[in-house]
Amino acid sequence: MDFKFFDKLSRDFSELLNDEKEYNVIIEVDKEENMKSFTAHSIVLRYRSSYFDKELENAPTNENHIKTIIKPNISVQIFEIILKYIYGGIVDIENSDTKTIYELMVNANELDLKELSGKLENYLVESKASWLRTHFALIYYSIFDGNEFKGLKKFYNDIIAKHPNLIFESEDFASIQETALISILKRDDLNVEEIKIWDFIIKWGIARNPTLSTDLEEWSDENFKALKITLQQFLPLIRYFHIPGEDIWKNVKPYKKILEEQLWDDLIQYFMFPNQTIKSLVLPARIVSTPELPSRFLTLINKAHIAELSSRIDRISYTYSLADIPYEFQLILLGSRDGFHPKTFWNMCNGLAGTIVVAKVAGTDELIGGYNPLAWDNSTEGRFMETNDSFIFSLKNGNIHNSTITRIQNHKKKALYYFSSNGQNYYGPHFGNNEFIMKSNISDFTQDEQCWCNYDTRYYSYYKNPIRETNEKFSIADYVVFKIIKKRIH
Repeated sequence: MDFKFFDKLSRDFSELLNDEKEYNVIIEVDKEENMKSFTAHSIVLRYRSSYFDKELENAPTNENHIKTIIKPNISVQIFEIILKYIYGGIVDIENSDTKTIYELMVNANELDLKELSGKLENYLVESKASWLRTHFALIYYSIFDGNEFKGLKKFYNDIIAKHPNLIFESEDFASIQETALISILKRDDLNVEEIKIWDFIIKWGIARNPTLSTDLEEWSDENFKALKITLQQFLPLIRYFHIPGEDIWKNVKPYKKILEEQLWDDLIQYFMFPNQTIKSLVLPARIVSTPELPSRFLTLINKAHIAELSSRIDRISYTYSLADIPYEFQLILLGSRDGFHPKTFWNMCNGLAGTIVVAKVAGTDELIGGYNPLAWDNSTEGRFMETNDSFIFSLKNGNIHNSTITRIQNHKKKALYYFSSNGQNYYGPHFGNNEFIMKSNISDFTQDEQCWCNYDTRYYSYYKNPIRETNEKFSIADYVVFKIIKKRIH
């Protein structure tokens, strides 16, 4: 029988950190006025971390035989946690914010503390998914290179497959690493039309060749050759034979010089004589699907609502029949799945034009929302947006017997308001003069009653009619954002 006393062992080793007599290593962390020195013991560092084992081989030694290691890119706060882990095997993150936990994971990985970094990675994926989505750009670009963080990469790649606009339509798209983009293009479940993938890849390649003229008519053979070299890893991943013929002619043909001659000949043959054998490799079609609403939400948003909203988008006086709805409502964001932090809305909807937001008022049957024909933009310093085509609404539901749908009035210049980066921590979509606004002072739309549909006649209204009959503020039970997509006519 083994008697194990790990708790006492951990406490005793942790006490070594306070030993001012026997240390033989000094570790300096952080920079300038924040710099701090920690004392440590080489034998502990060597056996706990292969990184420190290598560092100690080359670390300078002073006259007292004490070695010095300098780590300016690790903060004092993070290194204190790491050092306690190295000595005592304990990490307490209960009172740490999520950003600190993420930085701890990255630094633990750098110091070859795989047990710690792996544990923290699992914790972030399992318990902090909403924060990870909110900080998509910050994290995805920083973790992709290398073989580490496979759990986080899978987490983000799954998001990208469902919401590829997060990558393709982001401001940072041109700077995404080649390896990251290749991994995305290899996916069979990338939920975007193939011709759009082609367009985005061309955009990426041109951005990597800034000397190319914006006028394609001015391109030389050398220009096309430069683009072909840039895109050589991507071109075999495009599913050309699943792009409609009219799109091949309109979007692909202008760049046919970057394609292999055999591929272009086969494409022409395929669309003219589809039953004849071709020589080029035909990749399978991607599995493109319109995400379905969870079953519990289908009781709230139904086809009748979709038909009614579609009619208002098209400005017709009647309501489309359920069989003739001309739009698909593609689910982009669901609060109960993606989180209720306002920043999540701005990150996941950034760059998307033609969207509808629908929110359920907590404790009631009310479904309220708004249509924005413009692209959401999370990079502004805060400004009103101008459009004649937006509207806000309250939908028929439960005890609500009739829908109310009201358009922007003459003051189209203040149809919507886009918040600055700081404001996005508190505000989601904002229509008119607070006539439909989602807000939270604690960054969770479900937790404090700060959402509002202004009903106060003392305030000037930019939309024709109010959509609620009370001026009380409220929280929401859940909300969705749809991208409105015109159905293809085949």
